[in-house]
Amino acid sequence: AAVQAIVDFEEPGTGNLIRNNVLARQQTLEAQGLTKEEARQEASYRVFGSKPGAYGAGLQGLIDERCWDTQADLADAYVNWGGYAYGAKHLKGEGVEAKSAFVHRLSQLEVVVQNQDNREHDILDSDDYYQFQGGMTNAVTQLAQKSPEVYLNDHSNPSVPKVRTLKEELNRVVRSRVLNPKWIEAMQEHGYKGAFEMAASIDYLFAYDATTDLVADYQYEKVTDALVFDGANRAFLEQNNINALEEMAERLLEACQRGMWQEPNGYDTKLQDLLLELDMRQEQAN
Repeated sequence: AAVQAIVDFEEPGTGNLIRNNVLARQQTLEAQGLTKEEARQEASYRVFGSKPGAYGAGLQGLIDERCWDTQADLADAYVNWGGYAYGAKHLKGEGVEAKSAFVHRLSQLEVVVQNQDNREHDILDSDDYYQFQGGMTNAVTQLAQKSPEVYLNDHSNPSVPKVRTLKEELNRVVRSRVLNPKWIEAMQEHGYKGAFEMAASIDYLFAYDATTDLVADYQYEKVTDALVFDGANRAFLEQNNINALEEMAERLLEACQRGMWQEPNGYDTKLQDLLLELDMRQEQAN
């Protein structure tokens, strides 16, 4: 409704960019065979989400189960899952499938921004961040054939908001939490669940790299050293949640195999050896 109000507002000059863009898109859609009303409605869509009654961006299952080959697969899933339009007056609060409109809007984006208004969590301890921010970034890159600028808007302290690039935010979270000995020690105090949180952080780091290509080799190396090959932490994992250790090794090896960890410098072999050792131990236990 807000978009339509702006579109309907005629003002002097060419300053009403939303109106200009909607009218231009409307003409294109009419030329493609849509009626004037249908073209105006589709050209006005600006709010998109998952199918009514659903939640998510469609990436978690694909990445968790390794059911993707290329970033184009992830972009297709993001579009298929999120291509439902909301907010237009004629929709009366319901969502309607509008994948072609979603694709068009994504192909025009130049900047992707994720807002964060609290300090209870960060971008590497929830799958929502990589699904929505990473998913949109990858979809724009695939559709526009050009990577957008990507930012994290941190206004957890409203009086001092901070805007960082996503790469800066990934660096900050990896250094301040994931590699922080105090955080690792705190997770060790929580046994099985603490080990799960370590594995989840690696999963989300991997997923952000799969969707944005912003994780550097040295970050993979430092995370692997701190969480997998550090003697004390490995002993903790083996005692409290050996499945988490195996999952971390598998995910990091997958990063090597997919070329995301571009120059693993022998870490791929070390990870393979670890997985073989864990498999042999499991067979002997059975």
